[in-house]
This record gives sequence, C-alpha cells and structure tokens, in this order.
Amino acid sequence: MENLIFIITLAIAAPIGMVIGYFGRKQMAIRQVDSAEAKAESIVKDAKAQEKEIVLQAKDKSISIIEHAKQEEQERRNETNQLRKRLEDRETRFDQKLLDLENHQQRVRDKAAQVEQIKTEIQKIKQEQIAKLESVAELSQEDGKKLLLEKVEQESKDNLIQRIKKMEDVNERELESRARTLLSTVIQRYAGSHVAETTTTTVNLPNDEMKGRIIGKEGRNIKTIEQKTGVEIIVDDTPEAIVISGFNPIRRHLAKRALDKLIADGRIHPSRIEEAIAEAKKELSADIRKAGEDAAYEVGVAGLDPKLVQILGRLKYRTSYGQNVLMHSIEVAQISALLAQELGANVAVAKKGGLLHDIGKAVDHEVQGGHPEIGRDIMRKFGLPEEVAYISVAHHEDKPTSLEGIIVKVADAISGARPGARKDTYEQYIKRLDELEGIATGFPAVEKCYAIQAGREVRVFVKPTEIDDLGAHKLARDIADRIEAELKYPGEIKVNVIRETRVTEYAR
Repeated sequence: MENLIFIITLAIAAPIGMVIGYFGRKQMAIRQVDSAEAKAESIVKDAKAQEKEIVLQAKDKSISIIEHAKQEEQERRNETNQLRKRLEDRETRFDQKLLDLENHQQRVRDKAAQVEQIKTEIQKIKQEQIAKLESVAELSQEDGKKLLLEKVEQESKDNLIQRIKKMEDVNERELESRARTLLSTVIQRYAGSHVAETTTTTVNLPNDEMKGRIIGKEGRNIKTIEQKTGVEIIVDDTPEAIVISGFNPIRRHLAKRALDKLIADGRIHPSRIEEAIAEAKKELSADIRKAGEDAAYEVGVAGLDPKLVQILGRLKYRTSYGQNVLMHSIEVAQISALLAQELGANVAVAKKGGLLHDIGKAVDHEVQGGHPEIGRDIMRKFGLPEEVAYISVAHHEDKPTSLEGIIVKVADAISGARPGARKDTYEQYIKRLDELEGIATGFPAVEKCYAIQAGREVRVFVKPTEIDDLGAHKLARDIADRIEAELKYPGEIKVNVIRETRVTEYAR
C-alpha cells in the first residue's frame, strides 16, 4: 500500500516538477537575455563616450597643429621681413660707398693732375738750374757724372782693397793657425808609413841561359806566356833579368808569378806554362781577396760585399805617382776618421768613403771614364748609401757639398803630400814646372814667373804700371783657376802675385 502511494505520488510530482522546471528555466533565460542586452547597451554607451572623447582630442590636436603652423608661418614671415630689411640697408650703404668712392677717385684724379703740373714745373726749373750750373762749371752733365763716378770708384777701390787685405790678413792668420793645429794633431795621431811601395815588372833570373829557355824553340814559350797573360815580355841585354811590359798591372803580376814558378820548377814548355799560369791566377785571386779583407779590417769597415772587397784588393797592384793606391786608401780612411772626430762629422761615412774613394782606379783601365765616376757607380751598384758614393766624386771637386766629402778631400791631399809618398821622374818634374810657368806667363801684365818648392808655389811678378792692386787679386785667382782646369798635380799649388813700385832719385 505504501509502495502504491509512493508510486502515485511520484507520478504526480514528476509532471509538476517538469512544469516548474520549464517555467524556471524560461525565467532564467529571460533574465540572461536581459542581462546580455544590458551589457551590450553598456558597451555601446562606453564606445560612444570614447568616440566623443577621441573626436574631442582629435579636434584639440588639429587645432594645436593649425596654431603651431600659423606660428611658424608668422616666424618665417618675420625672418623674411628682417632679411629683406637688412638687404635694403646693405644696398643703401653700398650705394653710398660707391658714391663716396667715385668722389674719392675724382679727387685723386684732380690731385694727380695737380702733381703732374707741379712735376712739369719742377722739371722745367731743374733744367734751368742744370743749364746755369753747366754754364758756371763749364762742364756738361754727362761729363760731371763721369768725373763723379771715377772719383767714387777710385775711393771705393782703395777702401775695398784695404778691407780685402785686412780681412785676408786676419782670417788667414786665424784660419791657418787653427788648421795647422788640427791637421798636425791628426797627422801625429796617425802613425802610418811615409814610404809608399812601388810595384816592379822586372823578373830576376838565376843565369842568362834561362832567357833562352823562356823564349823556347822558335819562340813558342814566350809566345804562349804573352798570349795567356796579355803582356809583353822584353828580353834584352840586361844580365840575369827580363822585363814584363803591360798596361794592366794585374796581368803584369800574373805573368811575374807564373815566370817565378816556371823558373823555380825548371820545366818550361807550353803545357807547363798553362798550368803555372792557372796556379798563379788562383794564388793572385786569393792574394787580392786577402788584401781587400785586411784593408777593411785594418780600417774597421765591416759589412762590405765580398765582390766589392775583391775589387778593393786589386788596388794593391795599382800605383799613382809611384804611391801604392791601397796603402794610400787605408791612410786616407784613417786620417778622415780622425778629422771627422775633431770636426763633429759622421765618422763612419768619412772612414768608409776614405777607404773607397779611389775604388774606380782598380778598373779604370777596363771601364771607360774617369775613376771618380767609375767609383761612384761601383759603390751604388753594391748598395752603399749615396752620401758614401758621392765621396768618390767629391774628393776631386773644388767645393764638395758635404762635410765628409771635404774631409776626405783634405785627407787625400795630406796622404799625397807626405814626404816620400809620391815620386816623379826627372822629365815629369821639369815638364810640370814648365807648364806652371807657361800658364802664368800667358796672362797680360806678367813680367816674370818662377815655379819654386818643387812646383808647389808659383811666384808671379807683374808690371805695376799696367795693373793695380785689385787687378793683382783678380790675376791670382785667374791663374789658380787655369792651373786647376789644365794641370794634374798632387796636393795644392800656391799662386803668389807680387806687384811693387820702386822710385829712385839721387841727391847731388
């Protein structure tokens, strides 16, 4: 029964619950729709409000931009007005200045015209005064100028001669004293040999029979020697000696070494001659290289190219005025280094330049040109600095452009002027004296001329009535220039021009 009642109750309650649920859900949906519409309206209202605010802001910004643009436009207008005003002011001032300038030019032209008029009047007065002076002095204007110039020239010449003589006396005494002190100090510090070697081309023989063996059958031995060495062998009546003649000193020494070997060996025939010459070439080459190395070591010059050292060694067999060129080069290098130390010059450049200053003489018989230019080309070829290569030319120039060039030139003169350093034959000595006297007597107004002190001084006596003191100075310089241009000589030559007037009267 209870179950039946529960079932009936459940059957009644289910439809009722469904009805109630339907209406409740419907009511809830109505509320949700109302709530969504309210939200949508709220969003729309907010959007409209934001839109109004954005529009207001845009309007404010556009108004601000317009006002800023108007302000900038106004400023530009103001600037334009100011510029226009400044230009108008400048144009006004320019017109005023132009007007002032035209007025000034007119005044200048007026003054120039007045000046020209005054100058014309002054010139007229001047001509009148000159005419009066000429009539009073009985002398024309040109004659007066000539007389005045001659007087001024005579006075100036006397003053000039006195000043020249005074300056020469003072400077010569001072410079000569300082130079003597410096050079004597340097020469004393260098204790080199005063006597130079002279090479010889004479071969000593153990007996005269050796001459025939050297000549050989039909002269084949002597022809072979001459052909292989490039020299000429002179066999004359000189007892136990033959003479080797040749322009190349290296070849002469090669022939002498080969002959010494053949004479010592005793076997003299063409094949043996060729062997002896080949051996002599090797020995001579080694001797030349050693001579160059010893010279560089003695002077203290390092870093030279081996080929340059070989060329330097060839100077051992080269002589100049009887003086061995390699010994002379070593001496010049040592003296140059000492002089450079005293004068504050570049010691390394002076020493290296002094050692190589005559390097061109080693090949001047094989290469065309003078030894100064040849030496400079050789040093340039082996990469030596230009300041060193220039010294090869500088020691023969009148006025070297570098201090080191002057030092080497002086050292070269010292080495050549040492007693016994150089030798001349009697014929060469007489010829040099005649040439010196001949050059001096070739000038006008020269009365007598004497070469003295072994040709190191020329005394020239002039006619006092044909030349004055200033002319004597000029004559001495002209004679010295001509000697330098035409003669070759060691050291220097002093030209002494003597002018004197003697007046003699007798009281009776």
